[in-house]
Amino acid sequence: MRRLLPTASDVTDLTTLQGLAEAYAYPEAVTRGRPWLRANMVSSLDGAARLDGLSDGLSSEADKRIFGVLRALADVVLVGAETVRAEGYRPARARAEFAAAREANGQAAVPAIAVVTGRLDLDLKSPLFTEPLVPTLVVTAASAPADALRAARQVADVVIAGDERVDPAAAVAALAERGWTRLLTEGGPGLLGQLTAAGVLDELCLSLAPLLAAGDAPRISHGPAALAERMDLVSLLEEKGFLFARYARSVNPAD
Repeated sequence: MRRLLPTASDVTDLTTLQGLAEAYAYPEAVTRGRPWLRANMVSSLDGAARLDGLSDGLSSEADKRIFGVLRALADVVLVGAETVRAEGYRPARARAEFAAAREANGQAAVPAIAVVTGRLDLDLKSPLFTEPLVPTLVVTAASAPADALRAARQVADVVIAGDERVDPAAAVAALAERGWTRLLTEGGPGLLGQLTAAGVLDELCLSLAPLLAAGDAPRISHGPAALAERMDLVSLLEEKGFLFARYARSVNPAD
């Protein structure tokens, strides 16, 4: 893997997991209690978020390394229920390479997985709920079906964020109140669209696959509201034709 941007000579060694962790480190404001929500998504050259219905068809070895590093840095991972069902989500696994760093940061052995869902249409007998090292969270609204809510509370930590539907800003605030300021979302497109529209997304880590997908796959961010929010390019990496871009909103040093 090589770094295209920035071009400084004192860059980290990107051939190691530690080097990648340094390249994707959360900003210092996070250590002062300010939550920072980053998204990690993969896209084809023509904007498809999936290939044959799954994001894995667009991935690569380097993309999966970065995926693992971003999880290893995070306190909690937000994911939409549709993506949980489609991708067969499992609990985060402990990585020996990051155990010492997570302990030093006061983090659990693995990030918690937080499933964002309004209808609570979830397989509560799946490993995501029966085998996690850290209890899985369910983030839902007060209007969720009562029976489904009771069932979810038997196997997961339930967070109510919003009345009629999940409020992204309330969800982020609720997670930050637990001391989880290093936030990561892996989508899918519907959830990312909601987070973007709510103005709570701070950073986008985008893997660009050198593939043309065509078809009718959604973009990485999909929703009813259109907006144009400028993001700054923080870094750009490349391996075997795949580009790994990191964009962030400008941070006020006083934050």
